[in-house]
Amino acid sequence: MLLMKKCSKFVSSDLDWKLLLLIIPSLYLLFYISPFSTFTPLISVFHNNAPASAHPPHPPPKSVNQTGSDEPLFTPVILTKAELNRSRIAVCIVGGARRFELTGPSIIQKILKEFPNSDLYLHSPLDSNAYKFSLLKSAPRISAIKIFKPKNIEITEFQVRVLSASGSPNGIQGLLQYFNLVEGCLTMIQAHQHKNNFTYDWIIRTRVDGYWNAPLSPEDFIPGAYLVPSGSSYSGLNDRFGIGDYNTSVVALSRLSLITKLDLAGYHRLNSEGAFQAQLNISRVPYIAKRLPFCIVSDRSYDFPPPHFGVPVAALSSPGPLSGAKCRPCTPSCTDQCVELMMNRLYKGWSWTDWANNTLQICDAHAEWESGWQKIFDQVAGNKLAAARQRVEDLKMEQCVKDFTAMMKKAAYWEAPPVSRICHMGLSIAATPA
Repeated sequence: MLLMKKCSKFVSSDLDWKLLLLIIPSLYLLFYISPFSTFTPLISVFHNNAPASAHPPHPPPKSVNQTGSDEPLFTPVILTKAELNRSRIAVCIVGGARRFELTGPSIIQKILKEFPNSDLYLHSPLDSNAYKFSLLKSAPRISAIKIFKPKNIEITEFQVRVLSASGSPNGIQGLLQYFNLVEGCLTMIQAHQHKNNFTYDWIIRTRVDGYWNAPLSPEDFIPGAYLVPSGSSYSGLNDRFGIGDYNTSVVALSRLSLITKLDLAGYHRLNSEGAFQAQLNISRVPYIAKRLPFCIVSDRSYDFPPPHFGVPVAALSSPGPLSGAKCRPCTPSCTDQCVELMMNRLYKGWSWTDWANNTLQICDAHAEWESGWQKIFDQVAGNKLAAARQRVEDLKMEQCVKDFTAMMKKAAYWEAPPVSRICHMGLSIAATPA
């Protein structure tokens, strides 16, 4: 009898342990899948994940990159040029006018005149280069122009958490100023829509300093997805250009207002490109990265040859497409096999851009632009763009005021300092005879 009792206790104890072993995995699974679980840091340890700031709890939408191996979320609808010509298109141009005498005519020719039904929106800070916007008098249609004196934007705690000053020439303030330019353009578009009781089908967003050597294609307009340039991703998405239908564009251009949602979602210490990708992720907007025929004309100097995380500067003469890579008019210092060796040393998730099939030539950009760059530009850009560059170089005060006055008559909305002030800031005025 005593032996039976001992055996009974042993069996009971053994059953308790077996029951416990069955319960523990179930509890772990419950915590794992529960949306209310507070054990995310613990789970990340088990799965060797980075902290939530690097990999937030919102999984990204699957990229529908046409050149990648990912299976698309849907089959993109290919629109015809005739369909786009019947669409309402807004073209949002943002940024300072630094080299607009080189880039502006290409934007007019390759985007605005390529889609003559498109409406131009310009959102730019006032500086000594703003007089160059007088070139926009030849734009087919102008909806709104806003040239403003920039002011510091108050930096909040959540913006400090979400954004990183690393890599930004003007720190977090510089990022906020850029985001304000982009979202401010969206605000202008929405105001015009509200006033005239319609909604745009498409919004094209580009930078003032973008030089285009070929026109946009109807294949770049993809309903339900946002198109961005490939390359120059800086561990996020290339944010130097974008096309989307109205709904996807509202998400893509809401650079300031979505920072609070990024903070709530656990995203921290992001650069501009990282924040851009994150705002598409949390809004479930699929994106397509594609090679596009433009580059960003830059006056900045960069190490040559570029280090692993350096920035290659493309020669403007590169056949491309350059997809928003930094560029300048130069005599190329690196071509053919030199390009292959140089680009293979670069980190692909940073400043890298596609170079295959001799589409890229590289400048030695460690110093200022070379002497005679004007002649190089004129040869590459062609007669029309060369004439526009020369026109700005020869521009006088009287003609500048006339050109801006013509722009004002075209625009449905105008917010800017007096045109005489804009012209005076950038042009030398001949002394009045005594």
